[in-house]
Amino acid sequence: MRLPILTSFATTAALLVSACGSSPATGQAADPAPVSSRCNAAPAQFAVGRNADAALENEARTRAGAKAVRVLRPNQVVTMEFNAERLNLTVDDAGRVTRVSCG
Repeated sequence: MRLPILTSFATTAALLVSACGSSPATGQAADPAPVSSRCNAAPAQFAVGRNADAALENEARTRAGAKAVRVLRPNQVVTMEFNAERLNLTVDDAGRVTRVSCG
């Protein structure tokens, strides 16, 4: 009684595993290399001394080539994980950018 169930299970598992290992057909090009969205803070340094608002955040993010931007306010709790695609704008109590960095 158990043998047909185990055989069926083994066959299903083998089919699932083999489906995961497929490769492109001969003659097809592999996926192109992904476009880098790594942040470069240097072009966004223009923001230092300016008030952080949505327009400034967007322009700084675009110039830095970052996918995301976050504004870091004084005494704000933030995550410390590094994200090479994120631009950080550190602001003072008045909302003026004091530092531009990636991560």
